[in-house]
Amino acid sequence: MTVPAPGLPARVRIHEVGARDGLQNEKTAVPTEVKAEFVRRLAASGLTTIEATSFVHPKWVPQLADAEQLFPLLADVDAALPVLVPNERGLDRALALGATRIAVFGSATETFASRNLNRTVAESLAMFEPVVARARQGGAHVRGYLSMCFGDPWEGAVPVHQVVSVAKALLDLGCDELSLGDTIGVATPGHVQALLSALNEAGVPTDRIGVHFHDTYGQALSNTLAALQHGVTTVDASAGGLGGCPYAKSATGNLATEDLVWMLDGLGIETGVDLAALTATSVWMAEQLGRPSPSRTVRALSHKE
Repeated sequence: MTVPAPGLPARVRIHEVGARDGLQNEKTAVPTEVKAEFVRRLAASGLTTIEATSFVHPKWVPQLADAEQLFPLLADVDAALPVLVPNERGLDRALALGATRIAVFGSATETFASRNLNRTVAESLAMFEPVVARARQGGAHVRGYLSMCFGDPWEGAVPVHQVVSVAKALLDLGCDELSLGDTIGVATPGHVQALLSALNEAGVPTDRIGVHFHDTYGQALSNTLAALQHGVTTVDASAGGLGGCPYAKSATGNLATEDLVWMLDGLGIETGVDLAALTATSVWMAEQLGRPSPSRTVRALSHKE
């Protein structure tokens, strides 16, 4: 039953991360053709932005070592297909295959920057500078991921002003949009709205902000609703609730796209996504992975059938 609530956007763009952020955490490598079929099915369900893969060194993320083989298989997919690039070498590989949307992955905290990027925050921004500049020169759209925006497993609570500072630095490099990551899932709605307000006060417009919540403490949908109330219209989610972050202990499960779509459908917010087709895709992918989907909506809808 659709019952709109006041003060919410009419439409939300879902940035689907299951094929990249989801599959990079799998213990065993998923065959390239299965990944390609997953992306095709996600697009057929109505998702318009599907993060396809990551051009990182295979030593760091062996599950995505087939980026060069996968990306050409997606040439016929009718969706934007962003790819993650860690540095200029990754950018070269992505651009050579015709990628037109790239993402860089920064950290709001020094400890995670050190563990994930082997650099300080300042050094990582310096590394991203030529990546973003060259991508923009080539006409590519650039997203800047910012992880550990609410809490860090080594440093604890992350001060809002610290997040704002790194977020502004990413935009100053030339990123078109920011994705604020709650990497270990500790955010709560008031914290979300406080960070968004602080970013606005620092001159960052809401229409350049996306949110990326993990469901570690069951807060992902609550936090998403808080962001929507603030005016955010880009929400990251992962089909079937796949994935987390391989370099962040205690990071479990992205927000499941089906759980998000169930809520947005109920609120009368357009997404363009066919929930039944998306659920069927996640059931199929769960079969490929040999385990049930953690998404509550997938479980409820597939159990009904």
